[in-house]
Amino acid sequence: MSLVLFLLMLMSSAVPAWAQTAPSSSGTAEAHSSSAAKSAPRTATDSTLDAGAVSNGVYRNKMLGLTCKIPDGWVLRTDELNVGNEGSAAATGDKAAPGRKSEALCPNAKSCVLLAAFSRPPAATGDSVNSSILIAAESAASYPGLTEAAQYFEPLTEVGRAQGFELDEDPYAIALGTKTLVRADFHKNVGAHVMLQSTLALLSHGYAVSITVIGGTDDEVEDLVDGLSFAGSAAVKK
Repeated sequence: MSLVLFLLMLMSSAVPAWAQTAPSSSGTAEAHSSSAAKSAPRTATDSTLDAGAVSNGVYRNKMLGLTCKIPDGWVLRTDELNVGNEGSAAATGDKAAPGRKSEALCPNAKSCVLLAAFSRPPAATGDSVNSSILIAAESAASYPGLTEAAQYFEPLTEVGRAQGFELDEDPYAIALGTKTLVRADFHKNVGAHVMLQSTLALLSHGYAVSITVIGGTDDEVEDLVDGLSFAGSAAVKK
């Protein structure tokens, strides 16, 4: 399954239950060249995809050098969503509580959800936006000619527009620790509420990695983005 279809499935879980009249999707941006985000990807065979793990409410991925704080009380659906993708993992549905350790399951080296965390179970009824953090990776080799993270927004553009997401501004470069990513911000009216979404993307170790956060307010979205951090990633083993 392509990452585009992954995000279609993931984003439908973030809409309030009363508003799910049709599947929702990750908003996307027009292609926008960003010299600050240029990075020639390695081939997918250069490294094995590190699924990362959650411990004490923090997701860590040594290969990417990424850490992501998960708010207290949130639930994980990583394994469950990978079941939907490849049918090879077991759903856990456990909370990301302090002390919990959970390996994200990646069915293959081409694509998988690395983290899916929600403020409430996606199936639970609610009258507000279900805030969430979604991290996914897909082999860059699946997109011939992909050399910049900004180009990765191209295959998602039509999907986002079809689902009613509006782009706030052109994608722009954003520095998080040792990495420079491309970020695009979107919004969508959902009943009496507004769904705010920010997607960040980078190319690393032969993969296109996307980090999507969703919230009901600007402050909530920025708090989730502030919980992301990049340090030096692990060296690729030859």
